[in-house]
Amino acid sequence: MSTEDRAPAAALARVIISTGDLQRALAIYRDVLGYHGDVTGDVATLSNGSASAIMLHRRPTTPSDAAVAAAFTVDDLDAVVRAWEAAGGSVIDPPSDQPWGERMAVVRDADGHVVCLIDR
Repeated sequence: MSTEDRAPAAALARVIISTGDLQRALAIYRDVLGYHGDVTGDVATLSNGSASAIMLHRRPTTPSDAAVAAAFTVDDLDAVVRAWEAAGGSVIDPPSDQPWGERMAVVRDADGHVVCLIDR
């Protein structure tokens, strides 16, 4: 199959994050990371002007360290990690330089989901 015969590359439309407490999740993803959007019933659809969105869905959740982890680039990683903790999240790995060249922290949201925060 030639390159011209292949379907276009997929694009990430959204990341859906299950949460047991929508307001608590909004305190992190909206208030700390700066996403904005609408809440309708058990769902919040948030964006930051990029092509990808975050959907927070209030429903039973089972976080896993071995599952998919969302990664966000942020300005002032240290300040965002402090705000993350103040909003109810926790830190797994504090901000540090990684061998692949990024400065990154690994955190857990209030529902226990693993999230990577990368210094811009």
